[in-house]
Amino acid sequence: MTELHFTKMQGAGNDFVVLDRVAEPVEVTPQLVRRLADRRFGIGADQLLLLDPPQKEGEPLRYRIFNSDGDEVEQCGNGARCIGRFALERGYASGDSIPFQTMKGKICVKREPDGRMVADMGEPRFLPEDIPFRPEGLECRIENQIPVWKVYCTPLKRDIEFTVTSMGNPHATILTDDADRERIDLIGPFLQQHPAFPESVNVGFVEVESAQKAKIRVWERGPGETLACGTGTSAAMAAGLMRGIFGRRVEFSARGGALACAWEGPGATLSLIGPAEVVFTGSIEI
Repeated sequence: MTELHFTKMQGAGNDFVVLDRVAEPVEVTPQLVRRLADRRFGIGADQLLLLDPPQKEGEPLRYRIFNSDGDEVEQCGNGARCIGRFALERGYASGDSIPFQTMKGKICVKREPDGRMVADMGEPRFLPEDIPFRPEGLECRIENQIPVWKVYCTPLKRDIEFTVTSMGNPHATILTDDADRERIDLIGPFLQQHPAFPESVNVGFVEVESAQKAKIRVWERGPGETLACGTGTSAAMAAGLMRGIFGRRVEFSARGGALACAWEGPGATLSLIGPAEVVFTGSIEI
């Protein structure tokens, strides 16, 4: 048996097990991810985050994300803020910002004077090939600057409309009149299994309150509904601005807490602002 040290963190209720493989190399398998993420027989988390050393001298630290089902995924906004705070507090960066290399590219995380963390989420993308999204056979209309797609949702026996966005990972965003009552447990798995999404999809449900305020719930690949989803919130911000619904900064209320997004529009990167907190540290035998 080996003793594995970990840090439990959360960002707006989206919780993570963080492993520092700079200081403590450990082989990570899907089986280990599932064990650590298990809320009854392990530590419990939506995702496992790995902080890895640079691949080459002069390159940034690497940041990897695994869903609770053991699958490695491309991006996680709440996780980015947490890994940023983790790296800063471990002394892996000077100042209040730190770059990371992820599966899909480089990101930068900064610490605000009030303690919140800001993740530069990159520029949102909307082309089907960037999602990836295969819309053959689906109805489409253009709303302001973005296509809105329609599909018949078999579990609900009605049509639903959604936009698609890549934040480094695939997202579908649905507007709803009542986020609390929406059947995300039916719509989320339906879209994830739809052939239009060959790599599955994270599904966000947004109740717009004003051009600067909204409620959000997200059904993620792997864990299902989480208390917050940073990339899902970022995708909602981007899609809402492109549809002409949102202004350039929006405060989102998720079930686990508050997140904010700021985006100037196409050509600019999107910022995700919110908490990143250590819950506890410990060790577990593996």
